Amino acid sequence: MSGAKELAQFKAETDDDGNFVRQQSAFRRWVSDEPGAEFPPEAGRYHLYVSYACPWASRTLVVRKLKGLEEAIGVTIVDPIRDERGWRFGDGSAATGEPDPLHGWTYLSEGYALTDPAFDGRVTVPVLWDTKTNTAVNNESSEIIRMLNSAFDAVAKHPEVDLYPEPLRPEIDALNERIYETVNNGVYRSGFASTQAAYEENVTKLFDSLDWLEGILAEKRYLTGDQLTEADWRLVMTLFRFDPVYVGHFKTNLRRIVDYPNLWAYTRELYQYPGIAETVNFDHIKRHYYVTHPSINPTGVVPLGPIIDWDEPHGRG
Repeated sequence: MSGAKELAQFKAETDDDGNFVRQQSAFRRWVSDEPGAEFPPEAGRYHLYVSYACPWASRTLVVRKLKGLEEAIGVTIVDPIRDERGWRFGDGSAATGEPDPLHGWTYLSEGYALTDPAFDGRVTVPVLWDTKTNTAVNNESSEIIRMLNSAFDAVAKHPEVDLYPEPLRPEIDALNERIYETVNNGVYRSGFASTQAAYEENVTKLFDSLDWLEGILAEKRYLTGDQLTEADWRLVMTLFRFDPVYVGHFKTNLRRIVDYPNLWAYTRELYQYPGIAETVNFDHIKRHYYVTHPSINPTGVVPLGPIIDWDEPHGRG
């Protein structure tokens, strides 16, 4: 449709019908405990660059926490405010994030350029960095959480935690596929749509899937039953942000998560799970979305609400 790309937030990631088409991750190498692996798991060797604001990056923070890898894998939180140069490092304050401890970089794009001087796409988080070879190993969150889940068990405090158990893998993979397409990425495809038709198509698919998930959680405590898996943690990163940001900013306002009894109780349960709340920073989340998407919110005004009681008992026993 004429004019669609001109209205888009990310013009290179918008098709002619106004649909947001996310770019592919650039770095796809693996940390592996197989003999002779290029990137073997070693405590202190790898470092994560993440943003509290980004749901994809937050997945890696959660799995790092659940596996007990805080001492084995360092982490740096970038500034939530991203400009045309991409994610930048902060000054160490709570509002801006942290400085880069490894290289003194100002922008994460410097790491991308060091790894691939020809890279000219959008710089994204998370990034798993190898300090030994001084290169980015991987910037695909779904692959990083798989590495954190199994490759580092020898140096993890909780190697018994398995978020991708073999008997459940087909079910997890099927859940992940629909949830990614229509929920995790569906909120972006709704919010970054630059035509009415693209918006309506994607927001309808999003709420069809939320209705489907509400039905699953009416029968099961977690998505696959009684065991938390990566499918739950991939989903809930979007649910944490849904009412605070997506309902207003991305126009996903047919219903809120608090309007779904089972989804809302499930979201609170996972937020209240030991160690998880400290990986969620609503100030970073709200300022990032409302300030760094000028095609959607040109004023940059950040709303004060909504008021949400995240500590309300969830009742999912």
